[in-house]
Amino acid sequence: MSAAGRCCPPRALAGLFVWRLRNTGVPQIPCQFVHLYHVANNRLITFQYFNFLKRMYVTQCNKDLRQRAKPKVDSIVSPFHELQQLDQEKKIVHKNSPVSPVHQSGSETSSINELRETKSAVRTEDSIIHVGAESKEDRQWKEMKLRLDDLPGILARLSKIKLTALVVSTTSAGFAMAPVPFELTCFLLASIGTGLASCAANSINQFFEVPFDSNMNRTKNRPLVRGQISPLLAVCFAASCGIPGIALLTLGVNPLTGALGAFNIFLYTCCYTPLKRMSIANTWVGAVVGAIPPMMGWTAATGSLDAGALLLGGILYSWQFPHFNALSWGLREDYSRGGYCMMSVTHPGLCRRVALRHCLALIGLSVVAPVLDVTTWTFPIVSLPINLYISYLGFRFYRDADRSSSRKLFFCSLWHLPMLLLVMFTCKKSVLEKEDKGDLPGGSHQTAMEIRLP
Repeated sequence: MSAAGRCCPPRALAGLFVWRLRNTGVPQIPCQFVHLYHVANNRLITFQYFNFLKRMYVTQCNKDLRQRAKPKVDSIVSPFHELQQLDQEKKIVHKNSPVSPVHQSGSETSSINELRETKSAVRTEDSIIHVGAESKEDRQWKEMKLRLDDLPGILARLSKIKLTALVVSTTSAGFAMAPVPFELTCFLLASIGTGLASCAANSINQFFEVPFDSNMNRTKNRPLVRGQISPLLAVCFAASCGIPGIALLTLGVNPLTGALGAFNIFLYTCCYTPLKRMSIANTWVGAVVGAIPPMMGWTAATGSLDAGALLLGGILYSWQFPHFNALSWGLREDYSRGGYCMMSVTHPGLCRRVALRHCLALIGLSVVAPVLDVTTWTFPIVSLPINLYISYLGFRFYRDADRSSSRKLFFCSLWHLPMLLLVMFTCKKSVLEKEDKGDLPGGSHQTAMEIRLP
């Protein structure tokens, strides 16, 4: 047989193999690779649980679970179910039937007792069903719907209406202490503008602190934390209070008062609020925020930032340290849980020393008031007892460092400030005395002369 004849069958077989591969194998190669990839991926270990005592692991192969060293099956009861059963057991009231009289016969007594038992059983079953339904409904997620009747109260809590009232009262005190004649229109505009600016600052503060307020017992019921209003509504409310408030102070009172109001909003929201989670310097920054409102009242009346305005700001600045440090001492657990860096949490000794130091500073500032010709010399004498009392409580807080002493100092600070400002107002230098000395600021000397003329 020739060489050509011997080579034909292998060539024919090779051609047949190539033809078969070209018609069937080549188009299916990508599909086969994808199939192999899926098979390999399914055979990987998808869940592993290693226990070094029992050496357990679970693998998945071809969608069949295979487990070695089968663990002991424990009875797992849902904690929600246990709490529901406990609530039902607590709320079920068993009514004891009264003792039957002696003169009744045995058959009548037994029949009455049977009727009472059946009635009590029916009542118990009804109460179980009712309690179960109530607890089930109470524990379900419900959508918070905002009603117009609840909106004023929610906005009042969003703006911290009590703190806003304190800010407005200190602004009014600064306006009243100014050595110029009283103007009702300017006083109302300054009070309304300061109140609106305070509402805006407090609303923005709550908007930023929602995740931190939710961890504190004192602030967990705030409107934004509970979801009673949306963050967009809170921001819109802050803008609708802040912009008209600053415009009212700037255009209706004077530009200096408006600038102080805008600066106070910035200081409270952009400096004090983030510093609360960074450094204990937030207390000093917050004290500056509280010292500006009486200065705004003074500038609203006089149009200038005098030594009397700085004195009122200094009194408010020093008063806030015993007030806030005593308050924060009883809330140390809450502040640490919320992640706030307060002196009472990180520097408890410094917290007590600063409180005592500023209690004593109030005595010195009261003596400075007649030196600056803001009050008469009667003021430091009359205010000495209340200043000594708060200083004594500050010393007790510094020495004892307990909740009782901090609580006494806090409650004393609540009535100390209005009392001090009231005494300061009664000992204020009159406008006529200022006019005779020629110490009236700006053009108020001419205004006072016009008022005296018939």
